[in-house]
Amino acid sequence: MNTFQTEKPSASTAAPHFTKAAPAASAPKAPAPNLRGNYSHTHDDYTVDQNWEKYSDAEHALWRELYQRQSAILPGMAADDFIANLARMDAADGIPQFDKISEQLFATTGWQLVAVPGLVPDDVFFNHLANRRFPVTVWLRKPEEIDYLVEPDIFHDFFGHVPMLFDPVFADYLAAYGAKGPEAIRHGALKQLARLYWYMVEFGLIETTDGLRAYGAGMLSSKSETLYCLSDPKPNRIGFALERVMRTDYKIDDFQKTYFVLESYQQLFDATSQDFANLYTHLASLPVIPSTGILASDRVYHFGNEGYAFEGTR
Repeated sequence: MNTFQTEKPSASTAAPHFTKAAPAASAPKAPAPNLRGNYSHTHDDYTVDQNWEKYSDAEHALWRELYQRQSAILPGMAADDFIANLARMDAADGIPQFDKISEQLFATTGWQLVAVPGLVPDDVFFNHLANRRFPVTVWLRKPEEIDYLVEPDIFHDFFGHVPMLFDPVFADYLAAYGAKGPEAIRHGALKQLARLYWYMVEFGLIETTDGLRAYGAGMLSSKSETLYCLSDPKPNRIGFALERVMRTDYKIDDFQKTYFVLESYQQLFDATSQDFANLYTHLASLPVIPSTGILASDRVYHFGNEGYAFEGTR
């Protein structure tokens, strides 16, 4: 949840301990070291003005290139509702104005977009989500970063995440997820909750009548991982189970070794509606599952062909 890569990197990158989030009325304005983005003019909730008029012609042109390249590979790969919702936003011609999209989004699911300088603290992120505000980074990657980015930019946040906010069930799930944040902080369980976001918001797959489809923002804003997550024989593809996901480690500097598959967005919402306090206590007593692991209890859609195995798995 703290970092993101849009394409397979050539070298590892360390995860900054500063995430997207939301909160306290008097949030500190000093960003974590080495964070990209201008944090000098943030409001108390870490939001900023988008200042859409300051985007350059070159940035709008780069947006169009990214949008056209990515949207071209979505048919047959992305979930139909993602594709339909992307089209309804009509944002192919240049960097979108958040206030205009927010009007459309609020009328549909009660969500709105808020501009942020980049990654924000966990509590801030959770507060925004719980109140149906999705933080979208204002800066756009540089041309030389078109194939690889460590921190999420406006293209990842908008193209990858916003289409799913038009789905009523997924939108409700994300608000419910945000409401779980303070409890996770109190129980020292941010890592477990972050895994749920990583696997099911950034890199989630869903089963459809036409086969598996991607809906996660992490792969759908990445050309190569969109193709990899469904077409490559290397990764495991496993049926969603809440406890399984929250125990499973993940990769921040490579393509995912395992993807989890939903039967429906309602399945995800229903799983999140349970009390997590007892779940965190239970998870604390269990070992972390490596990202390559397959358990005997897993419902496997595809077993990865890289010889993924560890003791105690099949």
